[in-house]
Amino acid sequence: MAITLDHTIVPAYDKEASARLFAHLFGLEVETPIGHFAAVRVNDTLTFDFADRKTFEPHHYAFRVGEAEFDAIFARIKEAGLRYGSSPYATEDGRINRRNGGRGVYFRDRDGHILELLTRS
Repeated sequence: MAITLDHTIVPAYDKEASARLFAHLFGLEVETPIGHFAAVRVNDTLTFDFADRKTFEPHHYAFRVGEAEFDAIFARIKEAGLRYGSSPYATEDGRINRRNGGRGVYFRDRDGHILELLTRS
């Protein structure tokens, strides 16, 4: 059997608000009922399980998406008024990158995690 990432815990100051923002930006739904985790199904095999924490270090989560998904998610990022940038060290330069003939963008969520969208690895 192949190794498949099943879920990851995403620390958050407010798990429900963080899960709702993530789900909105990526065009997904928060699974209900919300218990210890506020889970968002990313695809058939992966959930992001948001969990309340008082303190944590920010993480980096990267998502490879198709061109149409990139356009839709990027539009929601801008609509939400989130600052974005072309690298993990320039998350607010207002630019996207064109590495490997694709497009990429980085932004911080409400908890300070860096989220990356890329169309080519």
